[in-house]
Amino acid sequence: MIGGILGAIIGSFLNVVIWRVPRGQSLVRPGSACPQCGAAVAPRDNIPIVSWLALRGACRSCKAPISWRYPLVESGTAGAFVAVVLLFPDDPWAWPAWWYFAAVCIALVVIDLEVMRLPNAIVMPSYVVGGVLIALAIALGSTGLDDGIRALVGAIGLALLYGVLAVVKPGGMGWGDVKLAGVLGGYLGWLGTGPLVAGGFAAFLFGGVWSIGLLAARGATRKSRIPFGPWMIIGAAVAVVWGESVWRTYTSLVL
Repeated sequence: MIGGILGAIIGSFLNVVIWRVPRGQSLVRPGSACPQCGAAVAPRDNIPIVSWLALRGACRSCKAPISWRYPLVESGTAGAFVAVVLLFPDDPWAWPAWWYFAAVCIALVVIDLEVMRLPNAIVMPSYVVGGVLIALAIALGSTGLDDGIRALVGAIGLALLYGVLAVVKPGGMGWGDVKLAGVLGGYLGWLGTGPLVAGGFAAFLFGGVWSIGLLAARGATRKSRIPFGPWMIIGAAVAVVWGESVWRTYTSLVL
């Protein structure tokens, strides 16, 4: 319950991040306003999910439509925060680290889909904030120093892999993807070798299937730019939930 409420509140803030960061605007000032008529958003119209439903998806002042993205981000973040609690019920010290991870990933997915960029203003601080939260979780929670070392190795290893790909095939892999890979690698490495390997592989699997589907449907050409960040994040999310079991199944079949 607490995770869901907190997630909805954070999701409301993420909508501000998603709109303002790509445009180079401050997250603090001015206050929220309708982009069409400029009317300030009243506190009663700023309640996550509820306000959008009460307003029937339209601005109170000018009746301009409010995108479905707003309640989807809020409800999606609420769901992600609840999922964190369910996935790590015995380690509440790990919740802040994973909540932060979920929030960053949700914001980056939407931004990359909308403007095809992974802003440094979001990705780079994640190394510091995520690292500190993981360190606190290790110090106070149920994971050990070995997990922290593996997180560091995962961050460096996945970033290097993506960096090599970016150098070998310029344009095929963006440097924003390389920077994001380090963040994802750190979190997946913290979980274990299985999630790290599964998450790295799943990104290319899902991205490849999607690209082939677009080409087959003629929704893209070989020269079309397709954002890869969302697939990296989806692959990481799948690995967080099922990565270890997939890795155990694979190793048992191979070995």
